[in-house]
Amino acid sequence: MSKISTWATKKMIAIKHRDEEGQGLAEYGLILALIAVACIAALQVLGGGISSQLQSLGGTIQGAP
Repeated sequence: MSKISTWATKKMIAIKHRDEEGQGLAEYGLILALIAVACIAALQVLGGGISSQLQSLGGTIQGAP
């Protein structure tokens, strides 16, 4: 009975360790998603200003000899 108990304990530790790794991976995924949403929001806010500056720069370059 002792061998079975030892085997079961080792298996439970291995399963618990795997669950923690999966949890860490999920946390990294959530952080990555949050960063992506922040970048998209920043581009939405700053997109119009950047576009007008690029158009102005393009007009200046085309007007140059």
